[in-house]
Amino acid sequence: MRARRSRARTGAVGLVAAALTASAFTAPAQAATHPDGAERDHRATQRALEGIVRGGIPGVTGQALTEAGVWRGTAGVGNRKTGAPRKADDRFRIASITKTFVATVMLQLESEGRLDLDDTVETWLPGAVRGHGHDGRKMTVRQLLNHTSGVFDFLNDPAYARKYLDPGFHVNRFKTRTPQEAVDAAMANPPTFKPGTDYAYSNTNYVLAALIMEKVTGRTYEREVRDRIIKPLKLRATVMPGNSSLMPQPSSRAYSTVSRDPAATKIYDVTSQNASQSWAEGDMISSAGDLNRFYSALMKGKLLSPRQLKAMKTTPPGSDYGLGLERHTWSCGTNTWGHGGGWIGSVSFAATTEDGRHAFAFNLNGDWSETGMLDALEAEFCGVEPGTTRAQAPAPR
Repeated sequence: MRARRSRARTGAVGLVAAALTASAFTAPAQAATHPDGAERDHRATQRALEGIVRGGIPGVTGQALTEAGVWRGTAGVGNRKTGAPRKADDRFRIASITKTFVATVMLQLESEGRLDLDDTVETWLPGAVRGHGHDGRKMTVRQLLNHTSGVFDFLNDPAYARKYLDPGFHVNRFKTRTPQEAVDAAMANPPTFKPGTDYAYSNTNYVLAALIMEKVTGRTYEREVRDRIIKPLKLRATVMPGNSSLMPQPSSRAYSTVSRDPAATKIYDVTSQNASQSWAEGDMISSAGDLNRFYSALMKGKLLSPRQLKAMKTTPPGSDYGLGLERHTWSCGTNTWGHGGGWIGSVSFAATTEDGRHAFAFNLNGDWSETGMLDALEAEFCGVEPGTTRAQAPAPR
């Protein structure tokens, strides 16, 4: 889901308030654990995680996967009431990082000859994409996956936002939302542009993609992701939550201001919320370790053929977004592929070098500040000390 304040949206992580000071949280930053000989390689990363907490977020958990082994770092608290620290093996809502899983399955289905990414949306979902200028006959599955379809983002529909985000979250947080409700909200608005003429991130694209997945396979999106990715890679901390409102353990509490007012300072515990309200566009729960294993395996070709992986990393003109995967180039010249994820109470990012040999994922259990996220990524992939890079941080969508 979208999370950058500099981009127009009414998504949950867009309900960002001024960051509280770190003094609001009583627990000290937690020391990281390191594999033999790797401590100096991650000291800057640990300092960056601590900087995120100083910026006002309750707590952060992160892991790096390199040839030297697994590094784990935490900072701050996982529970503001008890002061319990964040844990290195915490599970959290990964939000739009889910999109990479969906795109991977769609590419697998294409390799099996069960669909063509250049099929029209209408081919698989007859009549579903119509209204206010939308036309599924003129857009392709590929355009859904790389956000060039022009389909309106349902999170930006005013009625939808009032019901599920601000102010309706507190009343409706446990209600089940169907995929069709999201599609209907999108169709109530005109498209952003004609298909294939521009790029604009839209969560509706992945609702439609998962509906196509279910039409092609005759099985649920959850079962396809579980059988094709989670089980083969043994991602034991990764959960397809369905319409559950519970968080599996171990996990920390999640916090949000749940407000579009940037001056809002009251923080709510939003840990429990019905996962169906983000579905295939962002419902999965995972851990930093599992995300590293997933992206590393993806880049190493363990899930897709070379041709399909190349297609996944092919970006349209003017965009760094391929098929459920986004490219970033860091200050030292290192290129990574990954995805961000932001939802009510949870902001995450996962990135992996092109050879899959260096992966890094981390999560914030508060959604009102992105301060320090860029520092963490620059520290991990370039060894840059926190606060010395001025470039804009990537968007946890």
